[in-house]
Amino acid sequence: MAEVTLQAEIRDIKGKKVNRLRRKGKVPGIFYLHGEKNLSIAIPEKSILKLINSTETNLINLKLDDGTEQKCILKDWQLDPVTDRPIHVDLQGIRLDEKITIEVPVILTGGIPQGVKDGGMLQHIVHKLKISCLPKYIPQHIEINTENLQINQSIHVKDLQIENYTILENENTTLVAVLPPLVEKAAAEVAPITEEITEPEVVSKGKKAAEGEEEEKSE
Repeated sequence: MAEVTLQAEIRDIKGKKVNRLRRKGKVPGIFYLHGEKNLSIAIPEKSILKLINSTETNLINLKLDDGTEQKCILKDWQLDPVTDRPIHVDLQGIRLDEKITIEVPVILTGGIPQGVKDGGMLQHIVHKLKISCLPKYIPQHIEINTENLQINQSIHVKDLQIENYTILENENTTLVAVLPPLVEKAAAEVAPITEEITEPEVVSKGKKAAEGEEEEKSE
């Protein structure tokens, strides 16, 4: 797994006053590690955006302005509902000799599956998997080769070959599948009407209704 360095400062500003930090291009956050006191921090927005938008799982070397360093992962974040800018992040500290639970991206490899070449539709159902492992074994992503996947075939959690980590998902969970093509009703199935239909003439007895009278009665 790749390791990235993230600079952060310990912050005293809390509550509604953190908006001052956001206006300066900094994102407030929390660093936490079980058994230790939570640490309020602020991180440059540009730096945290790179991690949020990454398709890989990264181990973070957090460098604080007091000279200390911590190993952690980006556990969670919140985005502004209007601007989509990050407004808060959670960094989970890790110990190298303790297992950690983390979500890892799932990516598909092998190019276009055979079933898609035959007219099927690829459905990527699960994009992240929750796993447990020691920090040194955290994969950047989990690859699934779909090259030989045929129509009506799928790959489940139990089909994956894994090493050094445990997947914390139901083994029967479907990860990816190739669905049969949609069958459109052929136009030929509905025969076009080529002959004009002539309604039979109705001979009415009695007084002929005035123009528009029949319409009025039926309204």
